[in-house]
Amino acid sequence: MTKEAIKQEQSISSIIAPLLAIIVGMFMVILDGTAMNVAIPGLVTDFDSTMNTVQWTVIGYALAQAAVIPLAGWLSDRYGAKNIFLLSIILFTVGSALCALAGSVEQLIIYRVIQGLGGGMVAPIAMAFTYRLAPPGKVGAVMGMIGIPMLLAPALGPVLGGWLIEDATWHWIFLINVPVGVIAVLIGLKTLPAIGRQQVPTLDILGIIFGPIAFSALAYGISEGGNDWGSDKTIYGIIIGAVSLIIFIIAELRRKQPLLELRVFGSGNFTKGIIVQWVSQVALFGTMFLIPLFLQQANGYGPLKTGVLMLPMAIASTIFMPLGGKLFDKIGARPLVVAGLAIVTVAGYLLTGISTESGTVELMIPLALLGAGMGLSMMPLNTHIIQSTPADLVGRVTSLTAAMQQVVTSFAIAILTTILNKKVEHYLPQLGQEQMGKVMSNSFGDTFGVLVWIGAAGVLFGFLLSRPKRQPGGSGEGAEKPEVMMMGGH
Repeated sequence: MTKEAIKQEQSISSIIAPLLAIIVGMFMVILDGTAMNVAIPGLVTDFDSTMNTVQWTVIGYALAQAAVIPLAGWLSDRYGAKNIFLLSIILFTVGSALCALAGSVEQLIIYRVIQGLGGGMVAPIAMAFTYRLAPPGKVGAVMGMIGIPMLLAPALGPVLGGWLIEDATWHWIFLINVPVGVIAVLIGLKTLPAIGRQQVPTLDILGIIFGPIAFSALAYGISEGGNDWGSDKTIYGIIIGAVSLIIFIIAELRRKQPLLELRVFGSGNFTKGIIVQWVSQVALFGTMFLIPLFLQQANGYGPLKTGVLMLPMAIASTIFMPLGGKLFDKIGARPLVVAGLAIVTVAGYLLTGISTESGTVELMIPLALLGAGMGLSMMPLNTHIIQSTPADLVGRVTSLTAAMQQVVTSFAIAILTTILNKKVEHYLPQLGQEQMGKVMSNSFGDTFGVLVWIGAAGVLFGFLLSRPKRQPGGSGEGAEKPEVMMMGGH
């Protein structure tokens, strides 16, 4: 082993402890979101409420996240990434404790909003923090490590949530966050470095007002579109979100130091990476949304069995995520993104043939392929996008991409829900209620077919990616200094 290689290995070992704090915090926040989804029916009964009311425990959480994400980069630059990350974990942990003590559905909704305000900032700050910690030549490997909770937690959430609901009560979904949050904060206080604050001379009032309104309103309006695109909630949400977004964009482009740095779209590498990310998100998270729905609605499986059947996806993603990170450092993002999305496309194709009569192996093979494809492509693509931005804008860019991801994910779920409902309406008159199993199988199969085409489009777009030039600066001399078009005198 060369001296340089030994030095790099020593550098990685020196950041294991702070990475542990980041991973624990991210895992807790993401796990809670998916574990909560399986608790909705039980909450309706326990609170003697309605599904529409109880769903606001999920909607309120998501909207709070969407609202606060744009603020993460600015707050990190102003008050320090370590301080804001730890404050976010503390807020999420306090919100979790309050949720466990909720005596009414109204209280639970309020406390879930508190949770969301803390949880929303964790992922973008964690991504920027990790990128800055990564030693030279090991950015992909280190980013791959924090990518594990991003894919493992959503798959384990239904398992944990189902187990706690069936063997305990819904309160434990929140109670388990308290000791985990305390551990994450204690480790973080001791190990996270105090990354230098950046100059943020004036408060971006218009950005702080219209950014959160734009992203939360768009996420809400689009998600409501999955139920009815003509409803007042959908129309008003999208209109308010779109108008706020236009005002937000104009305001940000006129400022020298905006809340979110939109000028980074002047980098060709960044823009191409974002386009690929949006397409891949629809394919990846759309599939993750449809599979549990199929298992529970079409097959009638409980939350625990559904979660167990999804374990191959979690295991495969855990294996391929660090592999994708290591390969990224050697060959760049393009081959990994193309290969990963090709695997996801194959998994989607296999899922078009599933039915209520499919065996366990028929379900697990495409799920394992899906996890492998996600693990191979997700973090190389995220790292490529970060490397395509100026080093001093990393915190702002992770906030920007996270905010947009929230809207794109809502859009994917809403569109797929609409397609699925249309397919059910198409097959039901033909086959009748007595063949409901076939109705559901055909409807889900056709919807997975749409994702196959989206995944194929992602593969083609992936060929557009090019490797950012490696220049001094940024994380471990791995960041590109793109020629960003500066508007408004920046």
